[in-house]
Amino acid sequence: MAVIWINGAWYDRNSAKVSVFDHGLLYGDGVFEGIRAYQGRVFRLEQHLERLYDSARAIALTIPVVAAELAAVIEEGVRRSGLKDAYIRPLVTRGDGDMGVDPRKCSSPNLLVIVDSLKMWPADRYEQGIAVVTAGTPIPHREALSPRVKSLNYLPHVMAKQEANVAGADEAIMLDSSGHVAEGTGQNIFVVKKGVLKTPPSYAGILLGITRGVVLELAAQAGHPAREEMINRYDLYTADEALLCGTGAEIAPIRLADGRVVGTGKPGPITRDLMARFRALTRGD
Repeated sequence: MAVIWINGAWYDRNSAKVSVFDHGLLYGDGVFEGIRAYQGRVFRLEQHLERLYDSARAIALTIPVVAAELAAVIEEGVRRSGLKDAYIRPLVTRGDGDMGVDPRKCSSPNLLVIVDSLKMWPADRYEQGIAVVTAGTPIPHREALSPRVKSLNYLPHVMAKQEANVAGADEAIMLDSSGHVAEGTGQNIFVVKKGVLKTPPSYAGILLGITRGVVLELAAQAGHPAREEMINRYDLYTADEALLCGTGAEIAPIRLADGRVVGTGKPGPITRDLMARFRALTRGD
């Protein structure tokens, strides 16, 4: 059951409301996080909240409660939902204002927490791999708004996802302005070549995903060499393995990229090992 907390009160899906004058709705003026709970336990909550508060600080937005209070709300939301595995979306908007963009017209921020379930792809995609296409829509330039800010401005990623939908693919790969591979529409990307994992670095203009960090940790524990470096579509097409990772997606192997078979066309041994380790870490298997 979905539960929603707004500024101190609990609601269900039908009763939860925000004003049409909320600047998060009118202008995308706000920040958010995507968090998972497994077996009733919230995964990497401290890291997610640290990123949320940093994102808010970067756009001069004050979150009206301290992190410990918000963490307690999130934990309570998971309990109220009754969901064994839950997806949690805390978000902060500039608040109710007028029809102008001036943030000074917003009296106070709105703080929301949504607890619900999320399923990115059918289970067989995790066994067989997903098909991706390169999107014509690039990621926003990193000097326009820092990609480290997880803001409500996701329209380029929505448009890239729509390109994948039209192409009949599971996901889209977004490039930066110079044509380098950056990320999925809501995931980070890794390629594997000759046993070495490679993922775009922070200066590539990507969001530094929490799950991306977990994959790097798991790779180090397993003895899989990993490094950050710029990659292009050639690296993706000729990879022995490739995967996407994110809070919603978890770890998803890529079998097909722009019509080209990646590796053997099936999840490779390093990807499978990382998936198993991730499942053990999050679900205790």
